[in-house]
Amino acid sequence: MKDTEGYITEDGRKIGGVVMEMKNITLKFGGVNAITDISFDIREGEIRAIIGPNGAGKSSMLNVISGFYIPQEGEIWFHGKPRPQMRPYEVARQGIARTFQNIALFEGMSVLDNVMTGRLTHMKSGFFSQAIWKGRAEREEIANREIVERVIDFLEIQNIRKTPVAGLSYGLKKRVELARALAAEPKLLLLDEPMAGMNVEEKEDMCRFILDVNDEFGTTIALIEHDMGVVMDLSDRVVVMDYGKKIGDGPPDEVRSNQEVIDAYLGVQH
Repeated sequence: MKDTEGYITEDGRKIGGVVMEMKNITLKFGGVNAITDISFDIREGEIRAIIGPNGAGKSSMLNVISGFYIPQEGEIWFHGKPRPQMRPYEVARQGIARTFQNIALFEGMSVLDNVMTGRLTHMKSGFFSQAIWKGRAEREEIANREIVERVIDFLEIQNIRKTPVAGLSYGLKKRVELARALAAEPKLLLLDEPMAGMNVEEKEDMCRFILDVNDEFGTTIALIEHDMGVVMDLSDRVVVMDYGKKIGDGPPDEVRSNQEVIDAYLGVQH
């Protein structure tokens, strides 16, 4: 039985209490329900997967968590308290960072400069101090650069740190986007299809980095991914969506044997 204080996984990892809880979330676009009355939670230290066929509402759910969409019904609880309506930058200040399904980088900037943008919520000095780059602004810049350089080393992209993003392969761009999110030092990291469009080798690298982020940094991760093999190998728990509704929730083995989930992925008509 998994109590409210957490539990130990089979491989010895500590999963803590509930960090975020989605309570009866409903999101509508006009007369269409993208999400219908869905509830689930995310626990500290776990890798929580959100899966489902195309059009299931997975990215919409991630957009609700990150503040891009405001649900018409339901509540988001964060660290045991209801979260008020927030804009994305306010959510980021709470320690939540994300990557995007469609890569959202500054193509004309270098890898280093792109990753540095992940530190924006940590920069406190004013425009004038930054312009003259003295005192607090200088110290802040040096401290932020040290964190960014550690992330670059961690993700093994030192050799492209000064390369403009536009000239990188798709797989490397995905890694740079992950680096930018990690530079924010998030407590909760949201990954929207981090391995989409990658070849086998790139997927293996990304899987390794995700596991290392979770293990070494203790970062809680919620991810959307279509590769079921990857999901079952990476995740501690899986929530399954189909046509905006939740049809499964639990450990990978339990979800894998759920007949409703099997039918959704195999296209069986109900």
